[in-house]
Amino acid sequence: MTRIEIARSPASAGAALGNLPEWDLSDLYAAPDAPQVKADLEAALDRSRSFETAYKGNLARLAAEDPEALLAAVQSFEDLEDLLGRLISYAGLVYAGKTTDPARQKFYGDIQEKVTTASSHLLFFSLELNGIDDTVLETALTDPGLRHYRPWFEDLRKEKPYQLEDRVEQLFHEKSVTGRGAWNRLFDETIASLRFSVDGEPLPIEATLNLLQDSSPARRKTAADALAETFKANLRVFTLITNTLAKDKEISDRWRKFEDIADSRHLANRVEREVVDAMVAAVRDAYPRLSHRYYALKARWLGMDKLNHWDRNAPLPEADNRVISWAEARDTVLSAYAGFSPEMAEIAGRFFDRGWIDAPAREGKAPGAFAHPTVPSAHPYVLVNYLGKTRDVMTLAHELGHGVHQVLAGPNGPLMAPTPLTLAETASVFGEMLTFRSLLDKADTPRARKILLAGKAEDMINTVVRQIAFYTFERKVHSERRTGELTAERLGEIWLEVQRESLGPAIRLGDGYETFWTYIPHFIHSPFYVYAYAFGDCLVNSLYAVYEDADAGFQQKYFDLLKAGGTKHHSELLAPFGLDATDPGFWKRGLSVIARIIDELEAMDGR
Repeated sequence: MTRIEIARSPASAGAALGNLPEWDLSDLYAAPDAPQVKADLEAALDRSRSFETAYKGNLARLAAEDPEALLAAVQSFEDLEDLLGRLISYAGLVYAGKTTDPARQKFYGDIQEKVTTASSHLLFFSLELNGIDDTVLETALTDPGLRHYRPWFEDLRKEKPYQLEDRVEQLFHEKSVTGRGAWNRLFDETIASLRFSVDGEPLPIEATLNLLQDSSPARRKTAADALAETFKANLRVFTLITNTLAKDKEISDRWRKFEDIADSRHLANRVEREVVDAMVAAVRDAYPRLSHRYYALKARWLGMDKLNHWDRNAPLPEADNRVISWAEARDTVLSAYAGFSPEMAEIAGRFFDRGWIDAPAREGKAPGAFAHPTVPSAHPYVLVNYLGKTRDVMTLAHELGHGVHQVLAGPNGPLMAPTPLTLAETASVFGEMLTFRSLLDKADTPRARKILLAGKAEDMINTVVRQIAFYTFERKVHSERRTGELTAERLGEIWLEVQRESLGPAIRLGDGYETFWTYIPHFIHSPFYVYAYAFGDCLVNSLYAVYEDADAGFQQKYFDLLKAGGTKHHSELLAPFGLDATDPGFWKRGLSVIARIIDELEAMDGR
């Protein structure tokens, strides 16, 4: 196997940032060419074949006659899921560290193919379990061992109406490597290889996007023009990827008989379409009270009649633009977490102390940020591109919230630890809120308070308004794609339509902005993912209000929510807090938190 260098020499982005940590992936494997990687790949294939031989065609009989043997099958399947998950997680993290490196690209592609081959022998398991008669399965689930897996069986049953015949499922599965998976990889590698010319300097996307928060209007415009120029030069590729993946999803949805273009996402999120539709309607109705009002206020602060699109995330004139060191960011987040729960801070501290974070914005590194749960037999890892802005501190708090959640849910095991996206965003947004409130409590001047409130308002608008605009864009694109391919021009038109609606009249969308749909990874990797951010933000706003008014015991109920992982429906998890996502008023209460922050900013502006 090609040697891949992943040495962990500390990276430094200047004295102001301090030494930024790079993750240590050796808890998964020592190196890409380590003997254990090859051994585990061989074991995964051998064990998967043996599993198929032992159990295929026998599950209905075991459920009726030998529940203990069925339990052994489920546990064996779970162990295989952990092994396969460890392999693909490791390959994905190595790849994310430098997506432009040919050796890493090959390693990731090879592992992906081999894991897909092994897992194809496991496809029959869930399909055959769902073929068992309901009465027979219910009786089997009275077995003490199988009872533990009831939440997994119940989730599996929800997939039953959309499952296909075994050989069709296998075809879909095996062709995913050369289908959706290949297009996803093309997108990632294209984005990572792009360079944007800013004042003659070729910059990667993360550094260029960061300049949209620069204090210099000219620098922001130069960055926005550079983004537009490069996006435009690559429109053909991005348009083809978008059209192909939208058609790929339409084929899958049609075969599986999903009624609505987003129903497959709702099913994966274990949330009802009506709940999502109510949330989307509430957010779009609130645009004038939220984003439209805030951006008009910000335009006045910046002395403009309207904000240009490159001014949307500009710092305020009186903002503190100093670079925040990594050490200060760490202390800020852990202190905020500790104020809520020492246990929460201790878990988050492990990420810093044990090499679970990759922080530098390196050449070729995956843009953005994520927390990867890997597998319960290991631990999560966090990737950020830390550049010392206040938003980077909040991103760190967000991803560590995911990390804490993933650690706490891990004991549920590979089958039940994964949390639906809508609930997975709860801990991350709650972590951001804790950090924000901690900083706000320390604000000792009206100016400092205004800066923090404005930053939070912008973050919440980006999390709620912007993400619902993204969801609206996706719905329009996927709907129109059903009647034929969309041109790059048409994609740009839809983008501008939804952006004008969501951002409002106080923002001028200039030439070039019609191409900015191209770089959003969620559209490619996880269609309709984006509404989960709005779901999480509104939920946390309501949850935090309960926390502020709660007596002792809130922290324990919150930890119980996180520890549940994927074992409970959102209605069960929110009931102890007196919250109900099916109530239309729930979303309005969450949005009112953002409105009240803007109220306070307007009042401060009037003084």
